[in-house]
Amino acid sequence: MICNERENRERAILQAATEMMTAARTAPKGKGADVVEIATLTGTDLVPVAAKMRQIAEEKGFKFFLRDAICVEKADAVIFVGTREQAQGLNCEYCGAQRCDLRSAGTPCAINSIDVGIALGSACSKAADLRIDTRVVYSAGTAAQELGVLGDAKQVIAILMSIGSKNPFFDRPKPQ
Repeated sequence: MICNERENRERAILQAATEMMTAARTAPKGKGADVVEIATLTGTDLVPVAAKMRQIAEEKGFKFFLRDAICVEKADAVIFVGTREQAQGLNCEYCGAQRCDLRSAGTPCAINSIDVGIALGSACSKAADLRIDTRVVYSAGTAAQELGVLGDAKQVIAILMSIGSKNPFFDRPKPQ
């Protein structure tokens, strides 16, 4: 039997994404409350994300969204990590309010934000173990959040993945 690596890339990237999502899921969570949402998109499912990034770039003048849209199109897969909003009741003041019940509408719980960051770090650590090229980008996460990729999850951040011979996220074109 001959197993050609080029013929197994799709399976390999999905296996790596699964392992990365598992690492994100099992990462420590504030107060043990699991409010993190995670999903992977590949292939044509990434087209609406890149299109939304271009739309946001046009509407808000964020040129780096255009650059990152090109990276999304070059990615073999993109993992999205976000959080459902749930104040953890610690009254930690990290969000700027003196108590959780005094937070203004739309102000995220800082513990939820930290959970997303720890999950991203854990997933990227697994990617490094697997020698997967990655890039963490806010822009694709913003587009995915607007598209509802993770339902009503907020603070969505994306991990772009590639298993090509050269990291397509390293020499990114400058935004025009």
